[in-house]
Amino acid sequence: MPRIPPTTRKALLTLHLITSLGWLGADLVLLTLGIAAQRGADPAVVYPVAGLVGTVLFAPLSVLVWLVGVASALLTPWGLVRYRWVLVKLVITTVMVGLVLFLLTPNLRHASALGAALPARDRADLVIAPAVSTTLMIIATVLSTYKPWGRRAARPSRPATAPAAARDRATTSK
Repeated sequence: MPRIPPTTRKALLTLHLITSLGWLGADLVLLTLGIAAQRGADPAVVYPVAGLVGTVLFAPLSVLVWLVGVASALLTPWGLVRYRWVLVKLVITTVMVGLVLFLLTPNLRHASALGAALPARDRADLVIAPAVSTTLMIIATVLSTYKPWGRRAARPSRPATAPAAARDRATTSK
């Protein structure tokens, strides 16, 4: 893998932090809007705003965070699967991006269109989803900060191939 100079690496890290914080911020806004709707705020106002935040900020930031994170992993000594904590973050973020794009964003658009007519079960989903994703983002942040588990075990060396082993036996028997 190509390595990048320290200044470029720091710029990539800064971009990753900024996009991640933006993603967390947008998630907290969605959580706040969901709670506000549960507590009696006008759904005709809250859900269109949540739909706008979800489609204009949250979904694009989730993809950007994933892309910058993968680029950071590939272009720095951490690697994409070399360390367990990086691999766990990759899995968490990949699952979250999939859920955001294919489940949450359509649900937010649906809620935005229905407004006050949104069923109670769907209203609860718009609180639960951001609460879970905020928790997962905090876990990813803790992993980045503490870097637990160390390096993944290296693959064991391969045994000699049959032709090489036969050649070795032939040279030692002479």
